[in-house]
Amino acid sequence: MSRTRSTRTDRRPVSTTRPAHTLHIVSGKGGTGKTTVAVALACALATAGRRVLVCEVEGRHGITDLFGRPPLVGAEEPRLTRTPSGGAVHGLAIDAEDALLEYLESFYHLGFAAKALDKFGATDFATSIAPGLRDVLLTGKVYEAVRRQTKGLDNAYDAVVLDAPPTGRIAQFLNIHEAVSGLAKVGPIRNQADSINTMLRASTTVVHLVTLLEDMPVTETEEAIEQLKPTQIAVGAVIANMVRSMPLDDGELQTYADGRGTLSVPGFSTTDNAALAEEFAIESTRTLDHRRRRVTLDGFGTTVAEVAFDPGGIDENAVFAIADQLRDQITLEPTR
Repeated sequence: MSRTRSTRTDRRPVSTTRPAHTLHIVSGKGGTGKTTVAVALACALATAGRRVLVCEVEGRHGITDLFGRPPLVGAEEPRLTRTPSGGAVHGLAIDAEDALLEYLESFYHLGFAAKALDKFGATDFATSIAPGLRDVLLTGKVYEAVRRQTKGLDNAYDAVVLDAPPTGRIAQFLNIHEAVSGLAKVGPIRNQADSINTMLRASTTVVHLVTLLEDMPVTETEEAIEQLKPTQIAVGAVIANMVRSMPLDDGELQTYADGRGTLSVPGFSTTDNAALAEEFAIESTRTLDHRRRRVTLDGFGTTVAEVAFDPGGIDENAVFAIADQLRDQITLEPTR
């Protein structure tokens, strides 16, 4: 993949409309597929003429794996794909150390000195004694990407999607004021934190929570919603991922789950049909559990979207299919 920066023509936005939200933060318990959903959401937003940036902050290179591309390197924002609807999705891997060096250069003009300090481990030292600083640096890079639109820059994006840390620490990650309360009362760090705080609480920012229809992910999703309430950062949608469909109603499923259902598959022996019925009883029980947890999600007071399970696995086409599902269920465009 080319690592050269996009041309000026490619960078200039040509879309005549803006999405309902310009910053979408995606979180979820590990293993729920939040990175896949984050990238699919970026594709859903990237309609005709729009440019969307998807950012990762955990260093797992998940967003490029989905497109079979090499890991993102440095501060460049290469185009990952063009969507079927005519938009473009770009990627950025945000590294706390790189962000700190850039911060020192921007505010204190210590570019060369900062690089020298980094060789002695000063960056690791700074982020270890002030853990909140790391989150400020990471969200600060997102802030810089978002505000390009208001500044009218050529490399602006119509929307930014952040593949954020898991639900277990999402509220802490986004609670910037708390992170710097004991670190800086005044000065550039505090000013940066105030600006980030304003962005996160703006009406153009929203958090989406990805879950599976399983006990622990649903519980963590509920806890994350409660923990986000004091931050005043809006929760958009809860996205139930990898949902399996079943044509039977609850009563029919309960019959098989209780072992009262029988199967008679042509060509199968009595023993084979009995074994198949046992397997179907397990699947029926699992499906009923999933449906009960789906009802639990409805009680959270948020929009709930479902992403169907794809037995073929996840590739670029599967990501586009998920994007279509999200576009149909989540309000991404301004209301008219």
